[in-house]
Amino acid sequence: MDCRERILSNDYADILVDFTLPQELNYEMPGDFCYHRIIGNLGVAYVERSGLPRIDVSTMNFNFLPKAYGLMEEASNNPGAIRNDFDTVSLLSSGILQMQGQPLYLTGRDVTIAVIGTGIQYTNPVFRDVFGRSRVKAIWDQTIQTGALPDGFSYGSEYNSRQIQEAIESDDPMSIVPSTDTLGHGTAMAAVAAGSRLNDGIQYVGAAPEANIVVVKLKEMKPYLREYYLIPDNVTAYQETDIMQAIQYVQKFALDLYRPLVICMGFGTNLGDHTGSSNLGRYMNQISLQKSRVFTVSSGNEGNAAHHFQGSLSGLDAYRDVEIRVGDAEKGFLLELWGSVPNLFAVEIRSPGGEVISRTNPRRIGPQSYSFVFEKTKLTIDTLLAEQASGAELIRMRFEAPTAGIWTVRVYAEEEMINGRFDLWLPITSFLSDETYFLEPEPDTTITEPGNVQSAITATAYNDENRSVYLNAGRGFTRGGLVKPDISAPGVNVSTPAGKATGGYMAAALTAGGVAQIMQWAVVEQKDLLADANKIRNYLVQGATREEETAYPNTRYGYGLLDIQGTFDFLAGL
Repeated sequence: MDCRERILSNDYADILVDFTLPQELNYEMPGDFCYHRIIGNLGVAYVERSGLPRIDVSTMNFNFLPKAYGLMEEASNNPGAIRNDFDTVSLLSSGILQMQGQPLYLTGRDVTIAVIGTGIQYTNPVFRDVFGRSRVKAIWDQTIQTGALPDGFSYGSEYNSRQIQEAIESDDPMSIVPSTDTLGHGTAMAAVAAGSRLNDGIQYVGAAPEANIVVVKLKEMKPYLREYYLIPDNVTAYQETDIMQAIQYVQKFALDLYRPLVICMGFGTNLGDHTGSSNLGRYMNQISLQKSRVFTVSSGNEGNAAHHFQGSLSGLDAYRDVEIRVGDAEKGFLLELWGSVPNLFAVEIRSPGGEVISRTNPRRIGPQSYSFVFEKTKLTIDTLLAEQASGAELIRMRFEAPTAGIWTVRVYAEEEMINGRFDLWLPITSFLSDETYFLEPEPDTTITEPGNVQSAITATAYNDENRSVYLNAGRGFTRGGLVKPDISAPGVNVSTPAGKATGGYMAAALTAGGVAQIMQWAVVEQKDLLADANKIRNYLVQGATREEETAYPNTRYGYGLLDIQGTFDFLAGL
């Protein structure tokens, strides 16, 4: 079996590895595996699951387990439809449209915007220049295995600009480039960030209408991981390993001098410590150290979902009850508790029928499985005293076929507490029934990963009709106190070629286009060749619109509302 087959096969586990074994050490490696290096010691191993007893849905060790990510959208569009109800309100509110014209003519020229997600409807005229040539320079479709492999990768198919141009000139484009976007999510993001100006009967323009576009269509998460994460059927879910390789792929379209890259992502997860310390987050931070590379990401849509609980304990053997309402149709869910260092926590679980799983021992190694006498629920609890990436205590509880009703998680202090804060998160909205939520939720610290990554420019969504915060927008700050979101951008009823769209992904896409405008001025036109992610963020912060009666930064708007014109007014000293 070759590596492409192993990567795609559900019989092979995808394991994130962040160390290299020394050659002189005697160790046994499975003979049937493949390895893909991402950066430094970080890579992905594809190993036959039958040879790994720990790769089991009920007893899986999750140190090296790829996290599950879902789309940050509220409504889907038909990617093939083109409607003429476009308005420029969001572009005007963001100070983007004003900068497309004189005197600077900032249109994203010679900047590459990479959109990672559901793919693109590349035949849409909104992705062509004035001469009818496609501005989509490359597509890596991880779901198609019949085309040419991208250099350095072992799965999916790459389609270059020549093939894409040939396809749009053909009567049967799909016979040449068979990649498409059936959900419309990636198409909408690409159009908002970098859609061309259309005037022939259809009015449309994106934020950076002359930017080059590169797209990665992610393959769906493997079934064994979907089963472990208890993700509902027919829900889009991606895995961390594919996302990291997508980022690695789009790197080749960036040059430190004159060819900057903006990477836009509209997905998220509630898995992790909400400080951006995951493997994906650490990789993004490393990439952002290079010049001319910026990530724009969404704060997510979890602010009003009641999926976060925050509590604190003080004395020895103190406890706090956390109640979760579970709906009738709930397949199951993962619940994560993250403790604050140097404190130590334990949990006790009470079912709706009154059965109790007694207080756990946080020093006990390995996952523990429990069954109930009067419930069909299967519960697995695993505790890490110091989770690898963050160093914090993590208690992961996996509820399979949970009984409907009120479940109670009693959180105990195992010792005298020092600032004994703890946080629990349920999965994101698309991975969970609407009827499952905390009865006493905390709306802050609800930004989904990778929105908590330090180097990323995290955009939250607001309604530009009245400048109110989008009801479902993820709120800051991170669990470690880092200011996130960075900026607030329009995310309610934003115009796309297929109609209006709402959600955090729209705010991320508009911000990506605005960043491309700044990158054109700074890097392409050589006004600030040292521009990196931190400097671009500071430019956005300095130019942001702020209300006089509101304190900034704050958990809802970050440092203020996106205003690209304001950024250039600041740079000009106006």
